[in-house]
Amino acid sequence: MLLELQNVVLEMIARGEPLPKTLDKLCRDVELIADDVICSVLAVVGDRLRPLAGPSLPAAYSAALEGIPIGPSVGSCGTAAFLGEAVTVIDLEHDPRWADFKHLALQLNAKSCWSTPIFSNGRVVATFAFYFRELRGPTTVEQQIVAACVNLCAIAIEREERVRERQRLTYIDALTGLPNRARFNVVLAEQAARQGRWWGVLIADLDNLKLVNDTFGHSSGDDLIRIAGERLAAAIPEGKTFRIGGDEFAIVIDGETAIDLEAEASKILATIKEPASCHGHVVVPSVTIGGAIAKQGDTPDQVRQSADIALYHAKERSKGNYVHYNSGMGTAFTRRFRAIRDVGLALAEGRITAHYQPIVRLDTGEVVGFEALCRMMTKNGTIISAANFHEATRDANVASDLTECMLLKVARDMRDWIDSGLPLQHVGINLAAADFHARNLKERLSRIFGETGVPLRHVILEVTESVYLGHGEHVVADEIRGLRSLGMRVALDDFGTGFASLTHLLTVPIDIIKIDKSFVDRLALEEGAGVIVEGVINIANRLGIKVVAEGIETEEQLERLLSFGCSLGQGYLFSKAVDITAATLLLQHFGQPQTQPSGPIRAERRTSD
Repeated sequence: MLLELQNVVLEMIARGEPLPKTLDKLCRDVELIADDVICSVLAVVGDRLRPLAGPSLPAAYSAALEGIPIGPSVGSCGTAAFLGEAVTVIDLEHDPRWADFKHLALQLNAKSCWSTPIFSNGRVVATFAFYFRELRGPTTVEQQIVAACVNLCAIAIEREERVRERQRLTYIDALTGLPNRARFNVVLAEQAARQGRWWGVLIADLDNLKLVNDTFGHSSGDDLIRIAGERLAAAIPEGKTFRIGGDEFAIVIDGETAIDLEAEASKILATIKEPASCHGHVVVPSVTIGGAIAKQGDTPDQVRQSADIALYHAKERSKGNYVHYNSGMGTAFTRRFRAIRDVGLALAEGRITAHYQPIVRLDTGEVVGFEALCRMMTKNGTIISAANFHEATRDANVASDLTECMLLKVARDMRDWIDSGLPLQHVGINLAAADFHARNLKERLSRIFGETGVPLRHVILEVTESVYLGHGEHVVADEIRGLRSLGMRVALDDFGTGFASLTHLLTVPIDIIKIDKSFVDRLALEEGAGVIVEGVINIANRLGIKVVAEGIETEEQLERLLSFGCSLGQGYLFSKAVDITAATLLLQHFGQPQTQPSGPIRAERRTSD
């Protein structure tokens, strides 16, 4: 019978049956084998007892044992757990070890109790006890039964601990000790299933982690992540804090009444900013937070996505602060996602191409160069201008891939013009912030134009003010100096649309200023615009910087620019951006080396491309 019992219990353990069910079965079968005994198993959790199995014990009795601390005089089980050895009490009514508990046992008509500790990895994890209804100790047979049962209990408990450890590893982030993304998903599903409660999600992105890693090393970065996790959890103790990514945390907040996510986010922002020691370096942590409250019928994924969208907006427009989700954000996010998807697919399928808008001498109309503009071709052949997929270029990877694609195409086209003997002077190529962020721009340009054999003196790099405003002037200025040292020239594009433009003329080494179309548009309407444009032209001329006026569409604009001393320009008055074939024809007919150009290029006035 004992062998059969062992087989049944081992099979239950192998099947992964719950521990209480397995031990309950064990106790019931033992009580059938042994002579008039009551069997129980108590777990030892920390230094306290917790009932695991006792099918013949009244529920009130088991409940009374919950949480009792072990010790040298805590009945048979508490004492056995404390001493780590079997304890037999033959007369529990008069034994001092049962003084505080005998009233419980006597209600069972139990007169004796024998308890044996159960060990796992050298520590007591439970006790196995027999209650007897007469004054006696265990028989030899009962000792054999208990020896087998203690072994079975140890196997079952060890398996349970392994399962719990796997669950812990599954649901706990190793670095911070916080619940991880998998646990976050479970909690979100639980929140959505609960009725009658308000709940919402905050997603916090740790600012500047990459900078800390690059500057002080990954050990400092790990310390920063740990400290941020501790502070987030402490800031909102009533919430549930998770680490869901490398530098990303989530907090789930709920309540019986309406919740104020902005107030909760304010607690985080106030708490997080205290200076922290990260592997010997002082770092001031900062987070950017997006949040969303669940609405009736929202799924967990919808709430999470809404908080993500809010975070996305916060990182772009309010770094280091909190942004709450509204429905309009979702539309913008969807638009951007589609743009990124469409551009990525176009890159993969070779549907990105270069169009060229000529730069002309305003007095003669001769073509002195081009600005290369990115165009995307749809699958049905429609050409889409960059303005229609500009949202995608805010993604660093897409922007970098587009630049790489454009550089390759422009370099090949320039090589063809040179080989054809056409009077090519220069082509301007637009650069994005991501190109400077990668910090390999100089090598990329040298490689691409070197492989095609295009002298770098033909290359003009066009950079907007927003590029270096977002990345630190000294960083971009150093990059630009390196690029100019190779023989390339640099143009400051869309001049006048950023901040402190004249200051940048002193701090960023440039060769060309391109006056933004918004100023050219106002030349005939506002006297102030003319004063500004004329002033910029005069300043640039004195600094030895060339000026190109963008977006020229009327003869009146042309005449005013000429009167200000502006010698170069581009716009629909001359030509829109055209494909390689049309650009080649423009060079053939209007290239500057011609002694007698056919006359200035003109085109019907169009809306800006």
